[in-house]
Parts: sequence; structure tokens; C-alpha cells
Amino acid sequence: MTQERPSPAAVSPDPATPAAVVTVPVRRFPVPARHRRTLYVLAVLALLAQMAFAMVTTAVRQTPTIDEPVYVGTATVYLREHSLRFNPEHPPLGKLVIAGGLAFAHPRLDPAFEGDQTELGRSVLYESGNDPWRLMLAARLPMIALTLLFGLVVLTFARDLTGPLGGLLALALYAFSPDVIAHGSLATLDVPAAGFLLTSVWALWRARERPRLHLPLAGAALGAALATRMSALPAVPVLLLLAALSVRHADGRGAERPAPARSLRRAAVAAGGVGLVAVAVVWAAYLAVDPRLRWTAPDTLPDLHGLRALAVDALPLPRAYADGMAVQFGFEDSTFEGFLFGRHYSGALWYYLPAAVLVKTPLGMLALWLAGTAALLAVPRLRAAAPYLLVPAAVLTAAAMTGSRDFGVRYVVFLPVFGAVAAACVTALRRRWADAAAAALVAFVAVSSLRTFPYYLQYSNEAFGGTSKTHLRLHDSNVDWGQDLGLLADRLRERYPGERVWLVYKGSGVPAHYGIDAADPRKVPEDRVHGLLVVSDSSVAKAEGRLAELIAGSEPIDEVGHSITIYRRG
Repeated sequence: MTQERPSPAAVSPDPATPAAVVTVPVRRFPVPARHRRTLYVLAVLALLAQMAFAMVTTAVRQTPTIDEPVYVGTATVYLREHSLRFNPEHPPLGKLVIAGGLAFAHPRLDPAFEGDQTELGRSVLYESGNDPWRLMLAARLPMIALTLLFGLVVLTFARDLTGPLGGLLALALYAFSPDVIAHGSLATLDVPAAGFLLTSVWALWRARERPRLHLPLAGAALGAALATRMSALPAVPVLLLLAALSVRHADGRGAERPAPARSLRRAAVAAGGVGLVAVAVVWAAYLAVDPRLRWTAPDTLPDLHGLRALAVDALPLPRAYADGMAVQFGFEDSTFEGFLFGRHYSGALWYYLPAAVLVKTPLGMLALWLAGTAALLAVPRLRAAAPYLLVPAAVLTAAAMTGSRDFGVRYVVFLPVFGAVAAACVTALRRRWADAAAAALVAFVAVSSLRTFPYYLQYSNEAFGGTSKTHLRLHDSNVDWGQDLGLLADRLRERYPGERVWLVYKGSGVPAHYGIDAADPRKVPEDRVHGLLVVSDSSVAKAEGRLAELIAGSEPIDEVGHSITIYRRG
């Protein structure tokens, strides 16, 4: 049953027309408004609570992934030495968040340490008298809190667009997303960058009504994204154009419209202001680490020429940021190995990320993304939001697809973040069958997500065999990022005590620290390798030569965390 009421989102094209004449149907509930609010808040809290439980449980049980020790070591240097010399390829804000958690763990740092950032992470976690379990949890908890806060942004953005029901649907998709849970529970930078970008877009959308209040917030959030990951840079022109679009819309809503030339100037000034705030936030992040901005470019810094050199030199950002961009360009000029659907290859495939997203996104979520996007474009009152939700995500996806590293869907983890808000638009169709279908799809997503607990990093949907089969189709951070070394230690101790272990491990953890006494089978003659052959699934996927022969002559007998396979050799 519905009644008609004015909608602030449905604005007549003629500002002289009263908004009250534009109506949209609103659902009635058979409970008082006060009780509805209470139930709504409880539903939001329940979704965030299950997400928090999933992330904390994952964070407690996983050993360091490949990238985390570098960030933890760098954050420790930030705390102890206020130096920018490590990990320049990533700006400091995300690592400052990690440092905020580490401050409570009081990590020790060897004052005589000399080495690169990889050796720094190993030194801090395993060689300086720190407890790596405690240190990693302290580093991950701030990221978990930040991920939960971004869930509130998803809820509010979707609610602004579609109402309470849409907000709840968007939050449910976000809270049950295996990719968001997996990477939101790690001390890494992908989810924070995506969350800050969504926050900026949400503020730009609100700036259509109150630009003076929300444009500075949009600039600050954009700056936070840029100060977290340089992969956010392709979104800058898009968001500045959206800032101008929001101001133009705000000017058109007033009783007295400014002249076109003046409106264009105001839009340009607004876009410039958002950019200036973003630049200021990036500078503030670097100054927070080292107020004197002491920086020496590394000897291995690649030489840039042409447009790349012009782009780096033109940015009004700290020199350390520019040199970090040069490091990233060096990575893009390198050739890496990939694995997709059983094929091991060198280089990068342009369709890798779309294929990986297809494997690792719940089927119900994919359906809701498509339906929500269709509704966003079809419902007249929502079309204005399409550039805000679709264009930044499309530009960032296109940029990621041209990259040289086919390492995982974490490079497009902004898709489940933006996609959750877009999916909420299905509730604007105002059809009972649409609501029922959306509810069923959300339930399907929830069941799929809960079934993979606690192996969110390794998740793949039912169409591709589920979580236990992901390693047959993808590798690296899609399934095996070094996170299950602790589980392997427990498994060897419980089921295979005293047996000879040969280990090929892809990760940053130190096996001996977890009680694993193993040798590398590739360093001895094949006829000496007897007992248990333990191989990370990413290494299995890319096995060639000696390792491939060892695997072929062994029998798989066990698996750990859907990311490590145990073989027996006679």
C-alpha cells in the first residue's frame, strides 16, 4: 500500500514550479514510525556487526600477506624516525593509519637496520623482538574500523538517492562482499583508497544542494584517496568535472539564475577549489610524517621521458610523491607473470580483471549491479546520479585494465563499493516483484558470503566451483597471498608430526618462526625429496621445470585454507 508525498530528490525542471507537485510513492509499514526507526537502526547495526566479526576473525587468524610487512615496517619507521625513505611508491596516509594502530603495540625497531623495504618488514616482524601476531592485529584494526565507517557512507549515499530501503540494500551488499571483507581486514591500501573516493563522490552529489558545505569535504576525501594510493589519480579529472557540474546544478536551482558566463566561472572556481583542497591534504600527509620533508631519491629511480616526465613534474605535490610515481611507472614497464583459467602467461591480459571479477563476485551481487545500473539510467529522477556513480568507476576500471600486473581484483576493489550504491537503485522501480527479487538476491549474496567464512580472500562464486576451486582459475591475491602460513603450521603439527617437510611458500612470512622445519625441494636432487611436499597454490599454478616435475611425481593428500596443497612423495 502506498501514499503520495513530495520528494526532495525529484526536482521540477522549472524552478518556479512548486516541488510539492512532484510526488513519488512511499511504502507504508504496519508499525509506528518510532518502531520503524528502531528496527532500521538495529538492521544497520546487525549488518555492520557481522562484517566486523568476519573481518576481525579473519585478521586474527591470518599470517602476514605479501604486501603487509612492507607497510608495517614503513609505518614503524614513521613512528620511530619520522622518515619517508621507505616505500615511496605509495603515499603515506594509509601507512599513517596503520601507524595509529601500531602505536598501541609499541613496536621495536633495530636502530642499526640497513636494507630495503622488504628486509625492513621481515626485521620488524621477526627479528626485532616483536610479536608478529600482536603487531599484525594492531596494524589491521584501524583498517577494519575505517572499512566499517565507509559502510556508513555507502548506506547514506544510497539512502540519499533512493530512500531507507535502498540504503539498507546497499549496506547489505557492502557488508557481505567477500572482497571488501577480505581486503578490509588487512593492513593494505586498496579498500581505504576506494572508500575515500566514494566519500568524495558522495560529497559532490550533496554539493548539488549545498556546495559551500560539501565541496571542501569532497576535496578533502579526494586528497585522502590520493594520499593513500596513486591509482586514484585517473579519477581526479572526473571528480573535478563533477564538482563543476554540481555547482552548475546548484546555480540552476536558485530563484535568480546567474548569467551563463558567471555560472561557468563559478563552476571552474569550484573545481579548482576542490583540487586545491585535495593537494593540501596530500601535502599534509607527507608533513605529518616528516615536517621537514627530508627526502633523497633512491638510486634505482627510473628515468622518465616524454609525457610521463611532464606529468610528474607538473603535479604540485611533494617531490617524494613525484618520485613514487616514477617508481610506479617503472613497475608498469616491467613484465610480470599471470595465471587465468589454467593458463600461465607472461605480460598482462586486457580482459584479466573483468574475468577475475566475474569469478570472485557473488552471483546475486553481479545481478544487482546490472539491475541497479539499468534502473539508474531508466528512472528519470535518478539519471542525474549516473555520472557520479558510473563514470569514476568506469575510468578507474579502464586504467586498471591497462596495468602490467594481473595480480588480483584488489586493483578494482572500488567496484563492490560503488556497485553497492548503484545496486540500491533497483528499489526506485517501486514494483513489488522488483523488491521481492532484490531481497532474494541479497539473501543469495549473504548465503554465498557466509558459506566462505573465514576464507574470504580465496572466495569464488558458485558458477566457478566455489572457494575450494579458486586456485584452479586465479592466483596471487585472489587466493594465495601468503595468509595461511599459521594454518599450515597447525596442520603439520596436528596431522603430520615428525614427517619430513619440503616447502615452496609464496609469501612474506618466515616459516621457521611458526615452527615449520622445512627445506626448499628445488635446491636438492629430485631423488632426495621424500615425505611431504607443501606448495603454495600460486606456485602450483605457475610451476615449471623442476617444481612441475616434483608435483607431477607426487600425490595430493591435503589442502590448507584453499591456498596451500600438501603432496606426498614416496
